[in-house]
Amino acid sequence: MRLSGADAILDGVMNSDPRQFDVVVLGAGAAGLMCAATASQRGRSVAVVDHNPQPGRKILISGGGRCNFTNLHCGPGNFLSENKHFAKSALAGYQPRHFLELVDRYRIPWHEKTLGQLFCDDSSRAILDLLLAECERGPGKVEFLLDTRVLGVEGSAGGGFRIATSRGQLAAAALVVATGGLSIPKLGATGLGYDLARQFGLKIVETRPALVPLLLGGKEAAWTALAGVATEVVVEAVASDSKPKGKAAPRARFQEKILVTHRGLSGPAILQASSYWRSGEAIAVDFAPQSEKISGPAGLLEELKQPKARRDLPALKQILREFLPQRLAYFLAEQSADAGWSNAAIEERERQLRRWLFHPVGTEGYEKAEVTAGGVDTADLEAKSLEARSVPGLYFIGEVVDVTGHLGGFNFQWAWASGVAAGRAV
Repeated sequence: MRLSGADAILDGVMNSDPRQFDVVVLGAGAAGLMCAATASQRGRSVAVVDHNPQPGRKILISGGGRCNFTNLHCGPGNFLSENKHFAKSALAGYQPRHFLELVDRYRIPWHEKTLGQLFCDDSSRAILDLLLAECERGPGKVEFLLDTRVLGVEGSAGGGFRIATSRGQLAAAALVVATGGLSIPKLGATGLGYDLARQFGLKIVETRPALVPLLLGGKEAAWTALAGVATEVVVEAVASDSKPKGKAAPRARFQEKILVTHRGLSGPAILQASSYWRSGEAIAVDFAPQSEKISGPAGLLEELKQPKARRDLPALKQILREFLPQRLAYFLAEQSADAGWSNAAIEERERQLRRWLFHPVGTEGYEKAEVTAGGVDTADLEAKSLEARSVPGLYFIGEVVDVTGHLGGFNFQWAWASGVAAGRAV
């Protein structure tokens, strides 16, 4: 493969003598560093190549700077992929307890937030330092070539790979692609990993932004007047009946907070659902998941249906204020102000509150997406090692693969597990 604009440089590099390594890892992010550390501790010589001037840039900004480094409840069901079983092997081979043992060995203080999410007490820099220290610990050697562009990759006739870079040519029996996805381009995200996969004949599952805020338009843009309002809800992506029948993406329901923004919807519940959402589909929101604790099983708005009860907008607002922020309660009440106050109208209001349909017009894109969904087709990879089935010695790990975790430390655990799986195999 020759990258555009690099022909003249590439010709000179490919004619030079390569520096020989056992393994070349492309990408100095979470998966790449974990793979390099694992391989070097098995005695392998490793070169880690990254076009960024420093390793682990995405690690440093993760979790608000405190790195949500894993989740205690991680399992295959927390991942979205065309093959829902693919991640099982790697995840079983390296579990959250294994990374937590590493964190404790380095005496990094941590704490558990909701839903099994583990964070550093202090800076996420501690996780990056851990990984760099692990790269130094083995009998093998890890050499970092940072601020270095990959100009081209070729398979060698006798096996192995030749990698042309802006700092010379490398050769290795194993090439590990850990270049990440397209999310957060300001950190240097590129499509290099997908280009390399295509070059060697691997298929790509269509990529899209995931764990990303959703945009509202048309009449629903009125919701943006509530920017800053947050509340706990249940959110689900809803398939469109007008779409042609075929292989549908799995659906999932998430009970977490929703946040209204000046452009649409965000918050953990929306970010989770966004990984399953497709253009033209709806998002269903239950604004009263905890309502039975307040109203009992009879119904959220049952009070309005009682004899001699007030049936008007102020009464509805008062009920909604018991479990929703005031601005949101008043807004929802006013949305149905003209529906009437018959028992049937009240029951319809409740159904709407429990399944309010939004119709997003798009997402905030890769600039605001935490991860990229889709990627290298798992059908072309060995589940145990992440090696390409048709290209011995070529591996794809981390975000570049069509395995996308839920919010809450799952994508880091996939990075650790896939990096270890490939590091044990090279």
